[in-house]
Amino acid sequence: MKAADRLTSLLQTLKARHRHRALLPRAGLDFASNDYLGLAESGVLTLAAQEALARGVPLGSGGSRLLRGNHPEHEALEAEAAAFFGAEAALYMGGGFQANQALFSTLPAAEDLILHDELVHASAHEGMRIGRGQTRAFAHNDPDAARAALRDWRDAGGTGQVWIAVESVYSMEGDVPPLADFAQLAAEQDAILVVDEAHATGVFGPRGAGFAHDLPCDVLSLHTCGKGLGASGGIVLGDKVMIDTLINRARPFIFATAPAPFAAAIVRAALKALQDRPALVEAAQSRIQHAHAEARRLTIPGTILQSQIIPVILGADDRTMRHAQALQDNGFDVRGIRPPTVPRGQSRLRLSITGNVSHAQITDLFETLNQQLQETP
Repeated sequence: MKAADRLTSLLQTLKARHRHRALLPRAGLDFASNDYLGLAESGVLTLAAQEALARGVPLGSGGSRLLRGNHPEHEALEAEAAAFFGAEAALYMGGGFQANQALFSTLPAAEDLILHDELVHASAHEGMRIGRGQTRAFAHNDPDAARAALRDWRDAGGTGQVWIAVESVYSMEGDVPPLADFAQLAAEQDAILVVDEAHATGVFGPRGAGFAHDLPCDVLSLHTCGKGLGASGGIVLGDKVMIDTLINRARPFIFATAPAPFAAAIVRAALKALQDRPALVEAAQSRIQHAHAEARRLTIPGTILQSQIIPVILGADDRTMRHAQALQDNGFDVRGIRPPTVPRGQSRLRLSITGNVSHAQITDLFETLNQQLQETP
């Protein structure tokens, strides 16, 4: 069978199973993006962009950072990010996926164990797939399961460094793990706790610095810049030796064109906004609390209420997409999430409480969804 015929058949199968994806234009109120503070199209970052252009910050880098692509704007961002997030050193890359891929494929050695939550992001899995470290998954948000998996590995002869990989807010569940318990396990085992802060950055912790900055163990963290910070890129933070190793050995960093210095300037402005404008985080928390209260008031089924990400788990793919379309028809940009992004039988609406909606609009969304679920279960 020719490749085109095979791929056409694959796409037809996806359509029949209600799993076909397509790029859709922006329409309706933003309950779909990760722009949690509303910075992406804000005057704050627009002004920062104008100022960066005025002082001659380049729009492109022209090459990898180990060639001619390195720029003072990158280095300024890394120094400021390390100070802001409380780390010894930082490394700015083109995106969170690239950064996760780089650290998991580069830092663990062949004799090491990467002990990871079963729901860590696809980028972490991709890094583990191409890396050398041994891997073990543990049940979601379960430190006891992690401890048992680690004990089994040790009993089987494992002697290397242990890396414990978790997220601080999970992108599809919206839940928060017991980080203190994982930090305790890491400290007990002399392990390194790797925390993906992608969906906590800008929303949780002091000044929006996330959850990982003051954990009592060795921590390597990732903060993405295209979600709460409203810009683009990803920043890995940790001990200087870790960052130097990534610079010297991480193929996703070495062989990639550097992020535009202009993009680094925008991230710098976003971090400064978090420092100077505590109301940004306070407003995000207010919206989250209001959304949780409305979901409880209307008894929306299948919800997890721990963060700005609220999944409404409906189960069947077709049911999920039908309700997503109905919400879109009513002016709410809500997307349906299906396997393989989530496990089979757990298709869901992913409600994202962004900085682009008001309390009243949040109430309208939940009331509309509640009516839909009653009229068309």
